[in-house]
Amino acid sequence: MNIFDALSLLGGLCLFLFGMNVMGEALERRAGNGLRNILSRLTTKKSAGFLTGLGVTAVIQSSSATTVMVVGFVNSGLLALKQAINVIMGANVGTTVTAWLLSLSGIESDNTFVKLLKPTSFTPILALIGVIFYMFLKGSKHKDTGMILLGFATLMFGMDAMSAAVSGLKNVPGFQNLFLMFTNPILGVVAGAILTAIIQSSSASVGILQALAATGQVTYGAAIPIIMGQNIGTCITAILSAIGANKNAKRAAAVHLSFNVIGTAVWLIVFWIIKATLSPVLLTESASLMGIAIAHSVFNILCTILLMPMSGLLEKLVIRLIPDSEKKETVEKLDERLLTTPAVALERCRAVTVDMAECAVNTLSSAISLLADYTPEVAAKVKKGEEKTDRYEDILGSYLVKLSSHSMGEGDSEEAAMLLKTIGDFERISDHGVNILESVEELKAKDIVFSESAKAELNVLTLAVKEIINLSLEAFKNYDAMAVKHIEPLEQVIDTIKEKLRTKHILRLQQGECTIDAGFIWSDLLTNLERVSDHCSNIAGSIMDLRNMDMNIHENLRAVRHDSETYKRCLAEYSKKYALN
Repeated sequence: MNIFDALSLLGGLCLFLFGMNVMGEALERRAGNGLRNILSRLTTKKSAGFLTGLGVTAVIQSSSATTVMVVGFVNSGLLALKQAINVIMGANVGTTVTAWLLSLSGIESDNTFVKLLKPTSFTPILALIGVIFYMFLKGSKHKDTGMILLGFATLMFGMDAMSAAVSGLKNVPGFQNLFLMFTNPILGVVAGAILTAIIQSSSASVGILQALAATGQVTYGAAIPIIMGQNIGTCITAILSAIGANKNAKRAAAVHLSFNVIGTAVWLIVFWIIKATLSPVLLTESASLMGIAIAHSVFNILCTILLMPMSGLLEKLVIRLIPDSEKKETVEKLDERLLTTPAVALERCRAVTVDMAECAVNTLSSAISLLADYTPEVAAKVKKGEEKTDRYEDILGSYLVKLSSHSMGEGDSEEAAMLLKTIGDFERISDHGVNILESVEELKAKDIVFSESAKAELNVLTLAVKEIINLSLEAFKNYDAMAVKHIEPLEQVIDTIKEKLRTKHILRLQQGECTIDAGFIWSDLLTNLERVSDHCSNIAGSIMDLRNMDMNIHENLRAVRHDSETYKRCLAEYSKKYALN
């Protein structure tokens, strides 16, 4: 092997790792909502958690990424440690899919159909299709599909380059002696663990092993311990991701490490006993690419069969290793570990924004209730709700900005932009709640009481505002198009009510039925209530933008008004429902 072969090997390795990374990221983006739906089905059942971990890892081609997601879920309180264990076990089996894809390179036959199954035959076609999708078709989904195909093609070209670069090593005695050294199972496990820890991908390290196996100098006796070690090395990513996380997240990373260490230790002992007592001929034979894929799958399945029934004991073990501290930990609402999988991070943002929306609506509703019955407890609740909504806005705003810098599908990018706009509207709704509280406190401090007619009129307005904020909350939580169509006509009715109440107030002033001080507070109340409806209209417009994939809120709201049948019918209904005497 000369310097040029070494450079070819390095270049092939770089192409292989780059292709795997590009393909994995594009798969995540292309999966989008599908990936989020899979993860949302996590349950306490072992089989459901296992299949979820297997499915997600098979899609994104990385057990490390799945485990980092799990650590983030546990850290955010979305997933219990008991559930995480089953998902991690599934991820270990799901990661074997890559080795099976790479094993296609080892197909040898003169049959034309069989030859077509070799990557060298179909990879150029995939690359051509990928280029067409990426360069000539519009839409993020088409471009992501192109990147998946190009990533896979790059990966396979890298695999071929590595195999070609090391092919000459089959005649080098030193290379054979190197792998004879790895027939010592302990050395094989250590080598596999170190290689995988460095490149942080068991799929990639298995691919490298398959490329070396193409020389015919790697025996099953050397390959199997290396495969075992690769499972331990892949834990480094989850361990690094758990730094700074809460206790349960650290325990999830510890489960990943414990599962692989215990599984490797048990089956390594079994392997050693079989090798020492039976000395099977298979262990001295040259490992094929398909054989390595089989060994990789069988080992991970055996580890799962061994440890899945003992998942409860694994949980107790990591709790003993990482005990609870006396100080209660705070749970972060949003975890930056989830940013590695933007589709999942976006779903978490949406869930937290729903919490923020409910907090804002409850704050405003509490403030409105003070108009009829003031209590210090409810006043304190309004202030606390507004402060909490402000914190939500700070956390979500910062997180969504970071998320927007990651590569996402077109739909996810639009949703992230919509959430950024919407959190501002919900925050302002809670601010208007505090403004209403201040008006109530001013009425109380100055001992001002509105006339009975004014109270009745204000009650009509507050009832309309309560309905529109509840409609907005429902529309946002479910992206409900029908609820959105009711918001705009109700907002117009509220505008009309406000103008009529201003006119009636001026008449009361002229007739001496109202004081100037009461008039200022009255005006402030009307303004705050009417502006709440404006923010509800903004929220409805943002939802329409997302549904239409068009961030033009004013055009979309005009389109709602031009839907004459629905708009006019709702406008008539609300005008009648909230008619003033």
